[in-house]
Amino acid sequence: MTNKTYDILKYIALIVLPALAVFYSTISNIWGLPYHDAIPDTIMAVDLFLGACLKISSDKYTSNIVIRHDDDRSDAAPIFEEEN
Repeated sequence: MTNKTYDILKYIALIVLPALAVFYSTISNIWGLPYHDAIPDTIMAVDLFLGACLKISSDKYTSNIVIRHDDDRSDAAPIFEEEN
């Protein structure tokens, strides 16, 4: 997964889906729309699944990162490399 794809999916999981669930729940109660419980619950279940998948992807990505220093100085900036 590319960084751009990850960032888009993370935005959807953190902002869009929870906002959509709350929006529908609120509006459906005001206007008497159908499935005022089922639709927000389904949206949040999808959001939870997406968040879990993103966490697994993030953990997998960070486990492939190796941190090394060019020298023994304590002020040397670390170098991050992907492990092959």
